[in-house]
Amino acid sequence: MSPLSTTARRTSAAGLALAATLTAAPALAAGSGTSPAAGGAGSGLGRYYTQQLNWGSCAEGPDDTVGRDLDKAGVQCADVLVPLDYADPRGRTITVAVSRLKATDTRHRIGSILLNNGGPGGPAVESPPDVRKAMKKVGPRYDIIGFDPRFVGRSTPLKCGWTVGTDILSAGLSRASFERQVAFKKGLADKCRATNSSVLPHVSTRNTARDMDVIRGALGERKISYLGYSYGSYLGTVYTQMFPGKYDRFVLDGAIAPDDYNPRLLKGSERENERAISDWAAWAAKRHDAYGLGRTRGAVLATVDRVVAASARAPLTIGTGKQTFRLDDTQVPFILISGNADDTPEARGAFSERISVLAKAAEGKPTELSPAFAALLRDALTEGGPNSAAQTAIICGDKPAPRDVETYWKDIQSSRAAHPILGPLTNNVSTCAFWDKPREEPTRVKRDAKMLIVAATGDTRTTYRSSLDLHEMLPSSKLLTLKGANRHALYGLYGNDCVDNKVNTYLATGKLPADDQTCVKPTG
Repeated sequence: MSPLSTTARRTSAAGLALAATLTAAPALAAGSGTSPAAGGAGSGLGRYYTQQLNWGSCAEGPDDTVGRDLDKAGVQCADVLVPLDYADPRGRTITVAVSRLKATDTRHRIGSILLNNGGPGGPAVESPPDVRKAMKKVGPRYDIIGFDPRFVGRSTPLKCGWTVGTDILSAGLSRASFERQVAFKKGLADKCRATNSSVLPHVSTRNTARDMDVIRGALGERKISYLGYSYGSYLGTVYTQMFPGKYDRFVLDGAIAPDDYNPRLLKGSERENERAISDWAAWAAKRHDAYGLGRTRGAVLATVDRVVAASARAPLTIGTGKQTFRLDDTQVPFILISGNADDTPEARGAFSERISVLAKAAEGKPTELSPAFAALLRDALTEGGPNSAAQTAIICGDKPAPRDVETYWKDIQSSRAAHPILGPLTNNVSTCAFWDKPREEPTRVKRDAKMLIVAATGDTRTTYRSSLDLHEMLPSSKLLTLKGANRHALYGLYGNDCVDNKVNTYLATGKLPADDQTCVKPTG
C-alpha cells in the first residue's frame, strides 16, 4: 500500500521466520513493546540511542542521481546502527539509512518529523525536499527526516533473489491458473527461506517501530513527529502503542485500521476498487476519440471484460521490440488495480493509454509502450527490484495467513459472481501461506492516541471504512475527510488546498481541530 506517485517515488502500490527459534525473549513478548527500546543501560540498548550520526553526502556514487539531487537540495544522509534482534542487542547489527533537511527557522524550530511512504517496503530517504514543499510556511521549522526502513532501499538489504517486483496477482479464471499461483507463491517463500532464514524473523513492523525510536534517540529528540502514508499509518499506530509519551504531532494519511492490515490486504476492498474503475470508465468514454475504449461507461467496462477474457485464452503480447511482454489472466488484473487509485486527469489519461494498449493486444495488434508502462511491467513482472521481497517479508512477519490453499479457492469461487475480475485477485493465495509463523503477536490498540487521520471517501487501497474504524479506536484522534475523491494518499500529493492547509495548521500549532473536518473535491 503505497501512495501512487516523487512524488511517484513518494508513493506506491500489495523470507521466513526461523522455525527453530519462535519463542520470544520476555522483552519481545506481546504487549511489552516499550521495554526493549527504553534506551536504558539495563536493556543493553544505550549505545544505539546515544550514537553519534555521521552526516554527509547522500550520493553513493557517480551514478546515484537521487543522491546527487538530495545533495543539491541541502539534504544530508547518515546510517543509524540498530540491532538485528532487539532481544539480543549485543549481537548482529544492521543499518537504517536516514536523511535530514535541517530546519532553517531555528528560532521557531518545532523538532524533527519522521517520514514513511508506505508499502510496506517504501523508501523515504529521498522524500524530505518534497515534504518541505508540501509543508509550506511550517516546513522551515522542522528537521525533516526521511528513512528507509530496515531491509529497504539504502538500508541493509534483503535479497531473496526474486525476479518479480510484486506478488499481488490474480488467481485467474480457472483452477489451473490458481494452481500455478500456488506453486509461484510457494516458490517465492521457499527462495526467501533458503537465502535469509537467519534474518527473516526480524523483518517486522514492530522492529521498524523500535528502529524509529532509536532514530529519535540518536537525533536527540525527546519526542518525534511523524507523517505516514498508507502502510505508514499502521507503522505510526504501532509506534504510539509501543512508545507512549515519545510522539508529538502524528499525521496518518490513507490510514488503515490494525485489524485490516494482514496478508490479505485487498480482501474487502472490491467495492471501492470497482467504483473507481467505473468512474474512470465514464471519464474515458467521454474521450473515446483519444483512447478508443468505448463511447459509454458500459462500453468501456465491456472492453475491460474482453481484455481479461482474451488473456485467459492465451497470454496477450504487448509492446514491441525489446519492450515486449506477455500477460495472462493472472497479470492483467494487476494492471487494472495498479492504475485506479488516482482520479486526476493525468493519472486517468495514463491508465486509459495502458488499457488501450491491452485492448489492441487482445485483438492481436501489439503496439509500442510508453516508457512509464514499460517500466511498470518490467519492474513488477520480470526484473523485480531492490525492495521486491521486503513488502512481502514485512507483512508475513507481522501476521499469519491461512495455510490451507482451499480456503483461498473457496473465497475466490464465492467472489466470482459479484466481483468476476477483482475477486480472484483480492482473494488469491498469499505468499504468507507458505511463510513461517511470525515471531511476535501483532500489536493491539490498547491506548488512546492524539493524531490527525486523513482519508478520501473513495480510497481504493486503505478504504474509508478502515480509516473510520481507526478513528473510532482512538477517541482523541481527529478525522480529516476528503469527499468525492478516488485517491489513495492526499497531503502534499493530490493538490487539494483544503486538506494541505488543515494538515499544515496542525503541524504548525500542534493543536488538533475541535471536531472532525471535511474537505470536498472540486468538481470539473
